[in-house]
Amino acid sequence: MPNPTPPPHPSRCDPSRDDYQAILAAHDAAVAQGESSYRDPSTGLTVLTVATHLARGTCCESGCRHCPYLEE
Repeated sequence: MPNPTPPPHPSRCDPSRDDYQAILAAHDAAVAQGESSYRDPSTGLTVLTVATHLARGTCCESGCRHCPYLEE
């Protein structure tokens, strides 16, 4: 099944991480359920979804994992 949202920028979440697929799955589940955040599968920390960032409208310069405002 394809990833319904863009993956995080590699500078914010390295695709070679052991938990990368779990991160994508947790993020996509949160987005599908209309949640603004999810718990990181490895650390338990709260992570904002890309939808939350898009709703804000600008980058907050905090280094967020799913920031859609980073240049490619």
